[in-house]
Amino acid sequence: MQRTRIKICGITREQDLRAAVDAGADALGFVFYPKSPRYISPEQFADLAPALPPYVSGVALFVNATVLQVQEAVEAGPIALLQFHGDETMEQCAAIAAVVKRPFVRACRVKPDTTAVDLIESEAQYRAASPWFSGLLLDTWVDAYGGAGKVFDWSLIPKELAPRVVLSGGLSVQNVTSAVMRVRPFAVDISSGVEESKGIKDARKIAAFIDAVRAADASPDTSEPHHERHP
Repeated sequence: MQRTRIKICGITREQDLRAAVDAGADALGFVFYPKSPRYISPEQFADLAPALPPYVSGVALFVNATVLQVQEAVEAGPIALLQFHGDETMEQCAAIAAVVKRPFVRACRVKPDTTAVDLIESEAQYRAASPWFSGLLLDTWVDAYGGAGKVFDWSLIPKELAPRVVLSGGLSVQNVTSAVMRVRPFAVDISSGVEESKGIKDARKIAAFIDAVRAADASPDTSEPHHERHP
């Protein structure tokens, strides 16, 4: 039985942080993007930070942030990983990670015409560009920065890449068991799918989501042969 890692993103309140930790989340995401309804400032994160226990990773999400903005967030509390969701170039991601000395995940918004080769090449390029690169987070392409709550075609993910990616985009209690059984990603990332309203989490949905992932972990692999097909 493999164990899919789980990140609950968009934490804004201590009770939501504690609910996610109690339910068994591996990582919690904090959004440092002022235009997001889930935005928290470094000062707000500093207030939440004491509730973050050891061995649960704090992940800082940024959209087109400056080095100074990233530094302020990292210095406010225990941030283990950076997550870049904007138009940052590969070189900018690498440079910021090197300055703050944190590994980073790059969000890759998957378009309908994205191919398996595109994803494999993107990962290889980032890995060659920076020793701080940790992996790709695959999200759905929309004309916005994250949080759209829409699913993309999971069959686009090549089987050899799947065990290293974070699967995101439109996941829910209803579809995550199927998603994990089909893709077998390293981790899943959810935000809006476990909320009462934007920025306010639902503890029961968080627990149900994590239970659904664990159900997939305990089930036989149903990944489909077309994952291995390349254009």
